[in-house]
Amino acid sequence: MATLKQQQISVLTMNTMAFAVNFAVWVMFSVIGIKIKAELNLNETEFGLLVATPILTGSLVRLPLGILTDRYGGRIVFFIQMLLVSIPTWLVSYATEYWQYLVLGLFVGLAGGSFAVGIAYTSTWFSKERQGTAMGIFGAGNAGSSLTKFVAPMIIAAFGAWQMVPKVYAVAMIVMAILFWFFTYTDPLHQKDAAQNRVRPSLGQQLQPLLDARVWRFGLAYAFVFGGFVALALWLPKYYVGEYGLPLATAAFLTIFFDLPSGAIRALGGWASDKWGGNTVTWWVLWISLICLFVLSYPPTTMTIHGIKGDVSVNLGIGIVLFTVLAFVVGMAQGFGKASVYRSLADYYPTQMGVVGGIVGLIGGLGGFVMPIMFGVAADAVGVRSSCFMLMFLLVVVTMLWTWVAEKNEREEILERHADARAELAGANLVDRIYRRRHLLADWRPDDEAFWQSVGRRIANRNLWLSMPALLLAFAVWVVWSVIVVELPRVGFKFSQNQLFWLAALPGLSGPFFRALYSFVVPIFGGRNWTVFSTALLLLPTLWIGVAVQDPNTNYAVFVAIALLCGLGAGNFSSSMANISFFFPQRLQGTALGLNGGVGNLGVGIAQLIVPIAMYGGALWILGGNAQNRFDEGIVTPIWLQNAGFIWVPFIVAASVAAWFGMDNIGTVKAGFAEQVAIFRHKHQWLMSWLYTGTFGSFIGLAVTFPMLVNTAFPTANTFKFAFVGPLLAALVRPLGGWLSDRIGGAIITCWVFVAMTAASFGALLFLPGLNGGDGNMSGFITMYLMLFVAAGIGNGSTFRMIPIIFRVLRQRRIHGKDRAALEEASHLAATEAAATLGFSSAVAAFGGFFIPIAYGASINLTGGYQAALMVFALFYLSCLWVTWRWYAGKNVEAPC
Repeated sequence: MATLKQQQISVLTMNTMAFAVNFAVWVMFSVIGIKIKAELNLNETEFGLLVATPILTGSLVRLPLGILTDRYGGRIVFFIQMLLVSIPTWLVSYATEYWQYLVLGLFVGLAGGSFAVGIAYTSTWFSKERQGTAMGIFGAGNAGSSLTKFVAPMIIAAFGAWQMVPKVYAVAMIVMAILFWFFTYTDPLHQKDAAQNRVRPSLGQQLQPLLDARVWRFGLAYAFVFGGFVALALWLPKYYVGEYGLPLATAAFLTIFFDLPSGAIRALGGWASDKWGGNTVTWWVLWISLICLFVLSYPPTTMTIHGIKGDVSVNLGIGIVLFTVLAFVVGMAQGFGKASVYRSLADYYPTQMGVVGGIVGLIGGLGGFVMPIMFGVAADAVGVRSSCFMLMFLLVVVTMLWTWVAEKNEREEILERHADARAELAGANLVDRIYRRRHLLADWRPDDEAFWQSVGRRIANRNLWLSMPALLLAFAVWVVWSVIVVELPRVGFKFSQNQLFWLAALPGLSGPFFRALYSFVVPIFGGRNWTVFSTALLLLPTLWIGVAVQDPNTNYAVFVAIALLCGLGAGNFSSSMANISFFFPQRLQGTALGLNGGVGNLGVGIAQLIVPIAMYGGALWILGGNAQNRFDEGIVTPIWLQNAGFIWVPFIVAASVAAWFGMDNIGTVKAGFAEQVAIFRHKHQWLMSWLYTGTFGSFIGLAVTFPMLVNTAFPTANTFKFAFVGPLLAALVRPLGGWLSDRIGGAIITCWVFVAMTAASFGALLFLPGLNGGDGNMSGFITMYLMLFVAAGIGNGSTFRMIPIIFRVLRQRRIHGKDRAALEEASHLAATEAAATLGFSSAVAAFGGFFIPIAYGASINLTGGYQAALMVFALFYLSCLWVTWRWYAGKNVEAPC
């Protein structure tokens, strides 16, 4: 029987070797991808997607593999994982088409998930004092990236075909799996659990650390030190070939100076983290990387000086030697950082390294997936190869700022909990004697009339007024594709009508998922914090739109990705409405939510009004790039399609800054994820989701289809002249719906809303072309559509007014006759349930932005007209009317409101 020390050495050795083989397989497309690119004539973006595809799955599977490792042990999970990876690796050699490489690349990416298994398996074998060094040695296995750069070209040269590389790697993976099984042992932690018959934790308990913002902060740091490392390891061979004209074999060899030391130095990084602390080492890593990336970002420049005797040209650029040295330093720093980040994780989460290490590894791996794609997009759009280092420089800046702010707040929170320690430090002049956390409302009682009149109303109104423009911009970004798709074919994009409908619909598909996620974030992260973050995040799709639409050769998949990211704007509605609901007393929530949602909904109409003006006006031509030629019936018009994205950028920045300085977090609004998701078991959550789909789902779905629908049904119409009117009217009347509901009752108003929407749907049928062979009546059709918009806008306000009332009535009914404390507790629970329902019902309703365009498309394909879709909509509105009357508006109903 081997001693504990012998078992530790054997396990660590096998773990490291297995990780190295997995890593070599994971990044093999960085070498063979260049051959595939030449064979298939891929552009830069397609090449970036090819080499990044395995990184995507390798990132996503890290969390589930980490969970499985915590539950069943690393030995069995690692063994099965290697056997599974060998299958798609072998099949890569038989692929012939681009889509086949992408699909197999997704399965090959399972190799990247080996890190989550190995890091958790390794940490369980060593004491706290030696964990950093042990995990650093294991992490040195990412030198498998260098192994690929060295071995893969040799295999290609020896056999004369790149197809032998995946075959050799598949055999090596199977051999490694067999060696691993015979020379490793079940870790002590799982042996102990098995001996004591200890109950395994539930999935919810395992996922609990994911609610800690610190985990995500470490994830962002790891996105640079690991994701950035993977991205550069994939990208550098091509960078050397393109920038310095080197042959592939030489480029691959020079890349070894970046990734081999970075992998090998990780063990030293673990030792340094054990000695000086993981956080300290990480800070040094970030500072060194910041300086090097700043130099690497500078593009080759030729400066012409007009001298006395003629022009003098001065060439500024980074030579191949300096470039290699700087890349070497960045790689070394990232090697230290990969160890230091996980050393910090072991300090904070010693018994949950599988889950926590999995999510941090997932974020890091996603960085490795996204960055090569962004490198390709930036290179295609800007035309400067060093743009890849510019992007990484920005990532380091954001990471450092977040880390500095978070660590400062953590220190203050600790000192607030320990008054004696603060007093001692204050006496030594090491901290301020009085510290007051800005933007945190420790005492918030909006239903207390005296508090509301003296303090609450002013603060609540300030937060409302700052929330509204941020939400307006979010809606504008969400629906911007409804305007863009009309122009794409006219500027040279060869997309079919079905593809254009899908681009308009995709934000409506991703939006509900973002809304569902955003429904629960306010009690966890704070309303102000999330408003700033989610608003600033809108810069990603808007800037990408501005770049992508300037090149008619941009791949359709890129537009799909951008359209899905525009769904981020939809998510902001859930968090914004939930946040505002906490600021106002029950009697004013209908008006407040109506104003917030109404101004937010204005973004739909404003986008459809402003975007055409910006595109045709060329107002941003200095920053936005050159105009495209728009062809329509032989007439050529200059158009700046990129302005559809760029127009929102300064406003998004301004709204984010305003929210940072002007909004507040409510300290008493705290609820865990588990407390909030309990709402899924509540019947009224689903009933209100159904009703809100009828109002808001109709509003957003009608808004995104209105321009294309009218343009298709009445080809002579210029939809830009009136497309914004319907969404604008709906947004303007939403506060009216909330105000009327505060005075008359939300359920009664909602009933009349669905009566009007049913009538308008049947009315629109009469004016469509094709009925009795007629040409239709555009004015009548638009009138009916405007009636739908107005009714949906009023219904948006009335349904949201119903939700807080429903949960308050149900909660207070349970504590009838009890004391004031029980009443306050019921009110708090009702407010939390209502906020979660506001968010989640809006997530369900947002699917209207997807299903309504798809319904129109299906109707035209199956029946040749739009009448079938309108019939289905009318029947749906009748079902909403019945639900409202049955549970909320009739006599002796369950929850009158």
